[in-house]
Amino acid sequence: MENKVRYELEFPLNSSPQLLYQYISTPSGLSEWFADNVNSRGEFFTFIWNDNEEKARLASKKTGEKVKFRWVEDDGKDGEYFFELRILVDEITKDVSLMVVDFAEENEVAESTQLWENQISDLKHVIGSV
Repeated sequence: MENKVRYELEFPLNSSPQLLYQYISTPSGLSEWFADNVNSRGEFFTFIWNDNEEKARLASKKTGEKVKFRWVEDDGKDGEYFFELRILVDEITKDVSLMVVDFAEENEVAESTQLWENQISDLKHVIGSV
């Protein structure tokens, strides 16, 4: 399996950072736009899409600013890859955007980017940012 490459995407959102943080940091918020269902036990989150389950550990968070989930391997150990959702606020304009940091195989970055664009579109609908 080839190594994955890191990529970053930034999405402008019409939302308060406090509201947005609820949608990126809680199982109920994430299940409204990111996955079909999200469950958590302590720092471990289970993301469910159709019949597929992926586990991740909440590796770090800064309230109101960012969350970082590290994918967990089948053996229960932390994997090499993670995804991070970071809320950015322009100091001058107060515009809010969501920075996504993720990894994909080099030939799948465009496909992964499209997937994030679709998910962020869902998020915009949920928070009324369209």
